[in-house]
Amino acid sequence: MDYLKTLNEGVANGSFADDWESLSAFTPPAWLREAKLGIFIHWGVYCVPAYAHEWYPRNMYIQGSHEFEHHVKTFGAHKDFGYRDFIPRFKAEKFDPTAWAELFYEAGARYVVPVAEHHDGFQMYKSALSRWNAAEMGPKRDVLKELLAACDERGLTRALSSHRAEHWWFLGNGRQFDSDIGEPERDDLYWPSMPEARHHDIYGEPAPTREFIEDWLRRCVELVENFRPRMVYFDWWVKHSAFKPSLRRFIAYYYNRAAQWGFAPAVAFKDDALPFGCGIPDMERGGFPDAKPFLWQACTSTAWNSWCYTEQNSYKPPAEIIQNLIDVVSKNGVLLLNIGPKADGTVPEQDEKILRTMGQWLKVNGEAIYGSSPWRSCSEGATNNAGGGFSEGTLAYTPEDIRFTVNRGKIYAAVMRCPEDGRVTIRSLGGLREDGNHNFGGVIEKVRLLGFEDHPLTWTLDGEGLHTVFSGVKSEYPIVLEVTSS
Repeated sequence: MDYLKTLNEGVANGSFADDWESLSAFTPPAWLREAKLGIFIHWGVYCVPAYAHEWYPRNMYIQGSHEFEHHVKTFGAHKDFGYRDFIPRFKAEKFDPTAWAELFYEAGARYVVPVAEHHDGFQMYKSALSRWNAAEMGPKRDVLKELLAACDERGLTRALSSHRAEHWWFLGNGRQFDSDIGEPERDDLYWPSMPEARHHDIYGEPAPTREFIEDWLRRCVELVENFRPRMVYFDWWVKHSAFKPSLRRFIAYYYNRAAQWGFAPAVAFKDDALPFGCGIPDMERGGFPDAKPFLWQACTSTAWNSWCYTEQNSYKPPAEIIQNLIDVVSKNGVLLLNIGPKADGTVPEQDEKILRTMGQWLKVNGEAIYGSSPWRSCSEGATNNAGGGFSEGTLAYTPEDIRFTVNRGKIYAAVMRCPEDGRVTIRSLGGLREDGNHNFGGVIEKVRLLGFEDHPLTWTLDGEGLHTVFSGVKSEYPIVLEVTSS
């Protein structure tokens, strides 16, 4: 297939034109607004060394880095054992796509975003554009195709991500000393391995060439044509000025192609890579302190230190991830939660525990999450996200920290930490105050504690707030009060 011809035909045949004004007519898809929780998957050759994080391929070629020293000590000199020598060890011999899809379903996820190609340039699917892919090397299976098919069977919405743009410079440090990278040919995994640009300089030099960008475009179109993803997620470096004309053309093609196929698409982007309103803004390892009038996505990982599996991974407690989900959803966001499978295709025990715990919580409290909308106030209490990317951290939530959503005419108040004394005061639902005004002017008819209906609950209302008292309720996870009003 001539992918650039397919791209041009897609741009020419549809309601979206090749300009940002036209693309700003994008409407966030209802499926994403309803879903609230997706699973991100960083899995590739970089899982074989299982050291530090998914940037091992880059850092192993930076002289003096921990990864460089680890590599020499563990695998030998770079000229004798380079990154591509890990590929035969990436066997995925225990990969069971059906088991993965079942786990994601049990976790309560509604969409799945595997990384189709990371910065290392190794494709996780059979490609007509490069032999450096999982179908021809390593596992010798089209693992992306298998996984998406299994997710379809489980009713999970298929999506994918491309991190190819960063490959322009990702391995370039290996050309500064005697390594296996040398002067890579066009069909080499290591091509082009250019000098590393400043990561966040949108005019950084050397800028990607037309040849590289056209190769990037072909790979993007190949992914869309082969897999028809409902969302395409790009990592941050597509914001570089050299990508902008081609990025714009790809999005017009993709949105038009999705309309031809009959589904609502989305492009997720970071760092203002797209003009606002042309896709779904993504906040990496962070969030907002308040609710936004637009749909947004937060992406984070089960591990603090890495997006892929490493032997050093420091995993977050499940309660913190559930709190993160609640906070994001209350502010009109969706959470894309990453896991990092091992090179053999198994999901680490810690990842599985987190996912199953989330699923159990969502089975009880899902009505406060799925399909919900922000209330007029998203939160109360002193503890809140500082805002911005890479702002996440352990937050010391108290029973006074509450997050709100609405769904099917009811208000849901998620108490971020279960009180030991069984008492919660929701100040945002307070009644008539001494000054003659209300915090909340509706008539409260019923209050229910989800999952604990067999525990006695009483409530009273005054100007200070809605006071609830329940006994015998113990939980290390957030609890949710459903408030019916008229």
